[in-house]
Amino acid sequence: MKTLLSLINGICRLVPDWLIALIARIAIFRVFWVSGQNKLVGWEISSSTVALFEYEYALPVISPVVAAWLGAYSEVIFSGLILIGLATQLSALALLGMTLVIQLLVYPDAWPTHIMWAVALLYLIRHGGGLLAVDHIICRSSSCQRDKT
Repeated sequence: MKTLLSLINGICRLVPDWLIALIARIAIFRVFWVSGQNKLVGWEISSSTVALFEYEYALPVISPVVAAWLGAYSEVIFSGLILIGLATQLSALALLGMTLVIQLLVYPDAWPTHIMWAVALLYLIRHGGGLLAVDHIICRSSSCQRDKT
């Protein structure tokens, strides 16, 4: 049994971190980009989006119009940045905050989906966008240092 576990562990170690980061970036991009695009008509907030925020989401404290603008544009902008790997950790943190709001205030029964989003976002916050990210290219060409742990 110990040999089998060692074999599986060895195979898992062959998966490079950059590939995990790339898959996480693509998955998060797809979820939030599509959601953001569904709230927009061109680059304007649709009236159905405002109604969605007013009647279904019904967020406390913030007006439905402001929430619709913030939600739609945050989803589009931050997911786009994550896809190219620019400001990856900041963008992932913003989308994790959005995920927490959705989980706690809007769809509390959707926790299995939100946990999957949170895992990908937390990986990106902790490890960054990987070798195939603009952040990596900028960091490599400047004097910034990344924590390797």
